[in-house]
Amino acid sequence: MKKVYVIHGCPSNVEKAMNAETRTYDKHWIPWIKEQLLALNIEVETPLMPNPWEPVYEAFKKEFEKNEVTEDSILIGHSCGTTFLTRWLGETKQKVAKLILVAPWCIADKDNEARREFYEQPIDESIKERVGEIVMFTADNEYEDGKKSVKVFKEKLGGRIIELKGHGHYMMGDMGTAEFPELLEVILK
Repeated sequence: MKKVYVIHGCPSNVEKAMNAETRTYDKHWIPWIKEQLLALNIEVETPLMPNPWEPVYEAFKKEFEKNEVTEDSILIGHSCGTTFLTRWLGETKQKVAKLILVAPWCIADKDNEARREFYEQPIDESIKERVGEIVMFTADNEYEDGKKSVKVFKEKLGGRIIELKGHGHYMMGDMGTAEFPELLEVILK
């Protein structure tokens, strides 16, 4: 039985991230996709990663590894979640059914040493040998560093790129909706 794991992105600062009512990094399309999958009796986990405004790979890894990832698993990352998942797959050599990168990101602010440590890691090209399918979602109006990041991931991992119009960085304000049927279709295919 397949199980889906969704790793959220990283907010720009701690104030936006602390309050469960007002934070957005674990929202956008994530609750909608979880609801859709659960309605289809597909198990889905959306772990909250520790201190995502100051992401630390080892802390993310410790939280993520509370889950049991198998060859049938589908891994979905949003923004910095894509960086975490590709690093984790490269390190562990885990096989999975699908890797879906939503608004992939691998470029850190020059002035933020902690984020540079998190983002600026080599991408293990052998991941593509252990993943059944790799799909990346980007948008025509994505940030420039996001467009550059997609190219980096594509160069290293291959896979298929789906570019949607007007979805920006795949956040609620960019998309104008929490619904993400294109992602659901890729998961179910």
